[in-house]
Amino acid sequence: MDGGETALADIVSRERRSWNMARIKGKDTSIEIKVRKYLFSHGFRYRKNVNYLPGKPDIVLPKYRTVIFVHGCFWHRHPGCKDATIPKTRTDFWQHKFDRNVYNDKKNKEKLIETGWRIITVWECEIEKRFEETMNRIETEIKNE
Repeated sequence: MDGGETALADIVSRERRSWNMARIKGKDTSIEIKVRKYLFSHGFRYRKNVNYLPGKPDIVLPKYRTVIFVHGCFWHRHPGCKDATIPKTRTDFWQHKFDRNVYNDKKNKEKLIETGWRIITVWECEIEKRFEETMNRIETEIKNE
């Protein structure tokens, strides 16, 4: 190893790992699309990934002054979720990355609240396991101003 690289116990090549990681989407994920389609079909109009708002919320409902964050359990550390695991290699690197994500989420939500926005967070596992129930809850939260 040269240049301070750390040996990783990995089953794929470095190039393949890079290729895989480059394809992890930050927006327009399948669960975001599923949530947006439901909202649109139930009469809600929204904007997506509004970059002038803190945290660039996934869904913005201006009429209701509400934003929705559709969080992946792994990346945003869903408390108590089995999908919020830590990789077995380079754990310090991953823990720092996760801590930074959670800190940024908290900071951005505080800024949104300070400026009068309501926040709804929906988790990937909720969408995958209890879609109708989760969407009914979100719809109720949106309408209860």
